[in-house]
Amino acid sequence: MREILRRLLTGAVYVILLLSAVFLSSDAFDFLFMTFGLACLYEYKRMIKLPGYHIFIAYLALWWAFIYIIDDKIPVNILMFITISINFILLYYLFSGKEKLFNNLQKFIIGLFYIGGGCIFLTMIPYKDNEFAKFLIMGVFILIWVNDTFAYLVGKSIGRNKLFPSISPKKTIEGAIGGFVFALAASYFLSKYETNISLGQWLILATVIVITGSLGDLIESKFKRAAGVKDSGAILPGHGGMLDRLDSLVFAAPFAYLTLIIFSHVS
Repeated sequence: MREILRRLLTGAVYVILLLSAVFLSSDAFDFLFMTFGLACLYEYKRMIKLPGYHIFIAYLALWWAFIYIIDDKIPVNILMFITISINFILLYYLFSGKEKLFNNLQKFIIGLFYIGGGCIFLTMIPYKDNEFAKFLIMGVFILIWVNDTFAYLVGKSIGRNKLFPSISPKKTIEGAIGGFVFALAASYFLSKYETNISLGQWLILATVIVITGSLGDLIESKFKRAAGVKDSGAILPGHGGMLDRLDSLVFAAPFAYLTLIIFSHVS
């Protein structure tokens, strides 16, 4: 009971902090996710034993450039292509069944774009037509939370078939399906609040976020298994590290951003 209360309290503080940043101002939201990115990179760096502090400098430079300086679509598209390419390399790493020993340069590049690029695109998602779309970014968070919550509840209740036992033994196929179904249901209600995206587009976005977010969760689990640790850190009592909380979001963010870009060109 004490552990459950600690998890609930930490989760409530995290949600309040997030909501406050989203509805306070776009600058508060930007700063919060820049800070979250630094925390995730610190945990990643420690987990995979990446020496030095160059990755923090590179991330801050990249983040500052793309959030405040670069306004041209070509550099953004290049960053998106690199980030998604790194994510596909991590998917190969996930499904290869082998323990890949990355050298320090590879660890640096993977961290910079998998986490740094993911946080940058997560920060860029709500900026639509030079306006800060609060309900759009909240919708992305809600879809991830609904999927995670109901995947856990359904899996715990009726889960029988393991999804990826070698990487995450507790996850089940039934749980994954349950999380997906409830995320689709949530997207229906989100379409009533964020009307710049149609119901059909919300359903597509939910599908992209659930699939890529679930894969991102599994990739971080593989990193932890390779490092021999249960959690990426201990900054969030009862929840582990910041990367444990944001693994789905940072991996899904560039795919969600690409999906929204496609919507803007076909609508």
